Amino acid sequence: MRRFPVSVLCLGAFLALTAGPLHAAEEDGQVWLAQQSFLNLDQKLVLFTDLQLRLTDDAERAGQAIARGALGVKLDRSTTVWGGYGYIRTDPQGGRVSHEHRVFEQVTWRAFGDGAGNATTRPTLTGRTRLEQRMVEGQGGTGWRLRQLVRLDVPLGKPGTPQAVLWAEPFVGLNRTGWGQKSGFDQLRGFAGLALPVGKGISVEAGYSGQYVSRPAREDRMNHIASLSLIIRR
Repeated sequence: MRRFPVSVLCLGAFLALTAGPLHAAEEDGQVWLAQQSFLNLDQKLVLFTDLQLRLTDDAERAGQAIARGALGVKLDRSTTVWGGYGYIRTDPQGGRVSHEHRVFEQVTWRAFGDGAGNATTRPTLTGRTRLEQRMVEGQGGTGWRLRQLVRLDVPLGKPGTPQAVLWAEPFVGLNRTGWGQKSGFDQLRGFAGLALPVGKGISVEAGYSGQYVSRPAREDRMNHIASLSLIIRR
């Protein structure tokens, strides 16, 4: 019974995201590049690393860079709890460069299927529930934010062949800060594309990602993103 509502939530969130330009006054074309690794240290411990470069303003400049890492403990075959840290450098056009530090806790879980990776043989629904504590250098106050990602992987053939990928992730601010975080709905991200295996435990995910951002002092923004990620699972 839990499969249908969560799948509908994922699809519904993505459809809502694609309708974002109807309400957003500002739009931008971007390119996001990422390299993510999930490394099993032993039967219980997992190391996650995430490096990203985001080209903004019609993909003409490096607007944001992210370095993130986390250590996870497997509770069972489908559930892992994590603690991590991320550094985010943002260089907005016409604005000041900011340096943000995030501490985060999260739980990743699988509702059904074989799990992510090249060996998936049937549709897999996974989720990530993340709580962030956001701190900006030179600014007072810590922003608490909740993120809920739901992802559906659908094999298009035998194991080791491409998979269709669809995910959605709403962000909700839990408090207000003097440096700009507001409480309530913050943004919605979504992705539709393919996961292409290129080696054992290695895949490339390519597709379209949309980011609808709610802004308190200005009109909302819709970013149209060409997304390319190298994923390593060992």
